[in-house]
Amino acid sequence: MSAIQVKNLQKYYQVYKKEPGLKGSFKAIFNRRYENVKAVDDISFSIEAGELIGFIGPNGAGKTTTLKTLSGLLHPTTGSVQVLGFKPFERRDEFKKSIALVMGQKNSLWWDLPPMETFLLNKEIYDVSDNDFKKVSDELIELLDVQAILHIQTKKLSLGQRMKCELIASLIHQPQVLFLDEPTIGLDVVMQKVMRDFIQEYNKRYKATIILTSHYMEDVKQLAKRVVVIDHGKLLFDGQLSEIVKKFADYKVLTVDFNDTVDEKKIKALGTLVSLQDRKAVISVSKEKIAHATEKLFKNFSVEDLTVEEPDIEDIIRQLFARKKV
Repeated sequence: MSAIQVKNLQKYYQVYKKEPGLKGSFKAIFNRRYENVKAVDDISFSIEAGELIGFIGPNGAGKTTTLKTLSGLLHPTTGSVQVLGFKPFERRDEFKKSIALVMGQKNSLWWDLPPMETFLLNKEIYDVSDNDFKKVSDELIELLDVQAILHIQTKKLSLGQRMKCELIASLIHQPQVLFLDEPTIGLDVVMQKVMRDFIQEYNKRYKATIILTSHYMEDVKQLAKRVVVIDHGKLLFDGQLSEIVKKFADYKVLTVDFNDTVDEKKIKALGTLVSLQDRKAVISVSKEKIAHATEKLFKNFSVEDLTVEEPDIEDIIRQLFARKKV
């Protein structure tokens, strides 16, 4: 059963364009110029109940706009959007009690109050019973190990501590659908792993449907098997993360350890030299030339060790975005 259905979604903004200087300001009084900016441009996808997907793209790709539309904060220009059978922009109470939107760069906790006060406030807003509140809050507090900071003013907490509490505050009402927009932004690698582990556990424990956006590909690789990739508002890819390598990577990476110092020019004849340090070289070689390149390596060089690997997901996606801009 689909928890989320998006069909031909478009979201355009009218942006005011002013000529520079005082002359431009006077002209704008009588003749304002606007242009349409396509934040989301005719995208379609569906997500099954309980599925956790990665929603990725560069800055300005349309990720946050899509999440805001799905959560009902924005009205679509055209197209249809359904979440749990609701039209999000109608903002029905039943819908609002079924979803949560967590934005890593936004603060929803009361700054001068301890986190527990925000938890209790959200309990009343979402009409959560005493028994449900105690059960869910105890579980989340234990999962994120925040017992020691519940009664400390939010403004005195570290970023990592605040983000843990932001998640708890957003999950008190046990939403069926969770939109996570950069939940690990600004966190150190240790805290990023803590957050990833929690998201994964929450997905398993509560069977929640989760859309995750992140600029940290490690978040996506660890959590999502399926990814939706957009750029400039357009859908570029929707499928298994592993399929991106097959579809968009037309090269492999050779890592070679030589027994002797080598001539850089001779290595460059094999493919694209990524790096050469001491007697270790990393070479990018097209898939159809891999066999020929490895044969020439063993024939013309003294090779101590050789590995052939698929390129990193980060590199493939970076090149995918660059290719679309050309």
